[in-house]
Amino acid sequence: MKIKPRVSLCPGKLLLLPHNCLIDMKENYRKEELFSPEVIEKLSYHYREILSILGEDPTREGLLKTPERVAKAMAFLTQGYDADPKEILLSAKFKEEYRQMVIVKDIELYSLCEHHMLPFYGKAHVAYIPNGYITGLSKIARVVEAFARRLQVQERLTVQIRDCIQEALNPMGVAVVIEASHMCMQMRGVQKQNSATTTSAFTGVFLSQMRTREEFIHLIGSRLR
Repeated sequence: MKIKPRVSLCPGKLLLLPHNCLIDMKENYRKEELFSPEVIEKLSYHYREILSILGEDPTREGLLKTPERVAKAMAFLTQGYDADPKEILLSAKFKEEYRQMVIVKDIELYSLCEHHMLPFYGKAHVAYIPNGYITGLSKIARVVEAFARRLQVQERLTVQIRDCIQEALNPMGVAVVIEASHMCMQMRGVQKQNSATTTSAFTGVFLSQMRTREEFIHLIGSRLR
């Protein structure tokens, strides 16, 4: 299981640390990296080989720890494979007779394009109309994160978020819009720096009632704060 590194502040204290903790007393923090050692070792080996194939010297000072760092970065960026998005929603599912639109917008997302393994990043806007059950607001953002932290295409990511919420909560409708910029279009290939991609997916009343869909589009485009 891959887990985010944790950093704990501990100024002025002497700590007995487990073997996988790193401490820098100058910075007064403790860092725990709870990645699978076997996975990191295998990935590091292959990244070391890649550096050699590219013409670099993986034994020079600046690259000595690069294979391990990249391995840990990839483990972090793909940790969504270890998450169960549906269970995230069900862990905070509450009975509530609220039948109006619930919107969580401007959810930051970072993912990797499965075609080039380069980042795409942007925002997700998610809405649903409860049908007897609601979920914790943070769980919506966690579902976006769980699906985004995988090798993805934006189209599938949009549909996966929609379908997960529909299946877990059985609401009257779900709406998802994602706006993202793709590095595979910006730093390589066509190299269009200002390009952006928008995808959408709807179920229930968001599909059958134009006024409901238009209200959602209006609300995610407005700045109410």
